[in-house]
Amino acid sequence: MAWIVGVLVALIFILWLGFQMPPRALGAPPVQAGAVATVPLPAGLPAPVDRFFRTVYGDNVPVYTSVVMTGHARIRPAGPWHLPARTRFIHEVGESYRHYIEITWFGLPVMAVDEGYIDGASFFANALLGKEENEPKSNQGANLALWAEAVSFPSLLVTDPRVRWEPIDDQSALLRVPFGDETQTLVVRFDAATGLITYMEALRYQGSAADALTLWVPIVLSWGSSGDRFEGMESAVLWANQAGPWAYFTMDDIIHNGDVTAYIRARGE
Repeated sequence: MAWIVGVLVALIFILWLGFQMPPRALGAPPVQAGAVATVPLPAGLPAPVDRFFRTVYGDNVPVYTSVVMTGHARIRPAGPWHLPARTRFIHEVGESYRHYIEITWFGLPVMAVDEGYIDGASFFANALLGKEENEPKSNQGANLALWAEAVSFPSLLVTDPRVRWEPIDDQSALLRVPFGDETQTLVVRFDAATGLITYMEALRYQGSAADALTLWVPIVLSWGSSGDRFEGMESAVLWANQAGPWAYFTMDDIIHNGDVTAYIRARGE
């Protein structure tokens, strides 16, 4: 019996060890960066919002039509453990997005997920967990994600004419975003010292089978700059009914204003 226990312990250790290895990077996306124009920062923004955009951009903000973000993550799909993953997030900004996520073991992919929100309809596809398309509660959550992920290209939140900011206090503001013919609201919190966004709050359905809305909190862990870019580089996502974030994301590269018309509607890497 002792040798059986020893083998089981060894197998568990190997399984655990494989999930401690960082993922290999995804290959380069089939998208080339495009030109980026700028426009003046709009007047009349709430004080913490105006301070934020002047901190990250100055008086003029870039206009983005698309972004492709490549990175890595640690995700807790079930149970208490965060698993390593490599990620690619593709946005037609303010309109649609697709997430491609590969969970890895010893740096190699063992499970892939395609999920997103294309032309107002959410989708999820995984070989083990099945498929889901255009579920109303998932659409509600996906639209919130569409706008919350703009912390990595925040100028969208002042260049899209459908977006409205409303004041709360010196460190908070309401962000009103379109959702079909309706509007959704996120509470945005700003750091008193730096003026940067620290986290957002919104009520979101935790999947298509959820009975009620749950507080959902996207958190910006760090900001970074490269050339004329300034973006949320590390983030986490927290559900109020869970102990700690369910995922941590790090952005390694971002491409602006490429043609993603076909790529965002494809599946796979």
